[in-house]
Amino acid sequence: MAVVIDASIWEPNPSLYLFIFICCFFSIALFPHASRTNNSINKSQSPFDHGISSSSSSSFLRFQRKFLFFFSLASVMEGLWSVFGEFELAKYGVNKEQIMTSLCVGYGAALLVGTFLGMISDLVGHKKSCLIFCILHLFVGIWKRIMPHPSVWLASTCLSLATSIFSFSFEAWVVVENEKQGHGQDTLSDTFWLMTFFESASLIGSQVLANWLLGSNLEKGFASCYTAAIFLAMIGIVYVNKGWKETTQDAAIKDYRVSYRHIFTDKRMWLLGCAHACLQFSIAVFWIMWAPTLVADGREVSLGLIHPCLLGARMLGSTVFPWLLSGPSSIRTEDCLVYAFIVLGFTLSIVAYDYQEIGVLVSLFCLFHAGVGLIIPSLARLRTMHVPNELRGGMISLSLAPANAAILFWLMQRGYYQKIENSTMIALAALGLFVAAGCMHLLKGWGKQPYQNWHKL
Repeated sequence: MAVVIDASIWEPNPSLYLFIFICCFFSIALFPHASRTNNSINKSQSPFDHGISSSSSSSFLRFQRKFLFFFSLASVMEGLWSVFGEFELAKYGVNKEQIMTSLCVGYGAALLVGTFLGMISDLVGHKKSCLIFCILHLFVGIWKRIMPHPSVWLASTCLSLATSIFSFSFEAWVVVENEKQGHGQDTLSDTFWLMTFFESASLIGSQVLANWLLGSNLEKGFASCYTAAIFLAMIGIVYVNKGWKETTQDAAIKDYRVSYRHIFTDKRMWLLGCAHACLQFSIAVFWIMWAPTLVADGREVSLGLIHPCLLGARMLGSTVFPWLLSGPSSIRTEDCLVYAFIVLGFTLSIVAYDYQEIGVLVSLFCLFHAGVGLIIPSLARLRTMHVPNELRGGMISLSLAPANAAILFWLMQRGYYQKIENSTMIALAALGLFVAAGCMHLLKGWGKQPYQNWHKL
């Protein structure tokens, strides 16, 4: 009699979701009580408003909540396409080589065009940039809805440009509007971690929405996803036109160019840009390599159940930011980032060296994302301290150029020439995080004076 061996599919323990949710809840709920002795926060404030001082007007709260609503909507649009991407490509008969080509086309578009979109956004206004973001998603949704076999390259190009706009326009807009309304940096720091928190929650929501729309009939499910993307993009366009103030820059192109010449001579700009590029490179490598790493050696893993664990860990990491900024034992942002980058570097180093146990691997992935959730708002806070608001979009998009170039290079080496192993790519991402830690260490000595003292030269 033959022996039948049942293959088991690895799934995370359901209690992990509950643990992450409870930790996020208590981290948010307990912070006002822990920080009251140092900051004298009003007892009547909501846990989500603990970064808002009592002197802040209710207009800021309305402004913040309107912005976070639209930012969450944009995050759902961003996440919706990535959830069913592989199933969609399989439906069109796209092989691995063509998938690699589409990735290269997307990163190439982000490098050649997306690098300059931030500077254009600073000049024409971030409202127009976010309108373009919604229009790109609308175009891709309509294109895929009406075409039986839409171009994978065209969709990859449009979505990559939309992702480039998403990476700088929302942050730059909220900073500019915050300054126009006369609110302090304490409220802005609170907005930064809330952006990371709601982005992660929205990405989980986009996965739930896509899975519900796909259902059991993939043919109708894909059409439903395209329709949902069109609907969300139209809501975003209407919302921006009706409820968004224009933030057009008054400075001429000549003055803008002169300002950049002064900034490029400042070492703090280079250090912040290098750290941001290293972080984005490591994040991109992770999302490209996490699934192949988990399913190595023919292992069966429920990736759809692990994905929300990673995003939940990033939510939890973002809630740690206000504790470190103004909690009972607050520390300097640069010091916090040095330690965080080092921890993340060692985390990816372990993955690159040995990734045999799935449970340990998922735990390391969660730790990595918790660190990312802490680092993203911390870097945004440092940009507020050292980067002029009128140049913020351009600085972010320029700092992404080295990351996009490095990713494009390694994709071509790995995909077409097979010269680089998966573990090598992860090790390079870890090396980039150590470089970012070094940048933050140097910034501690060079970043004592805010940019307001020198940006009007």
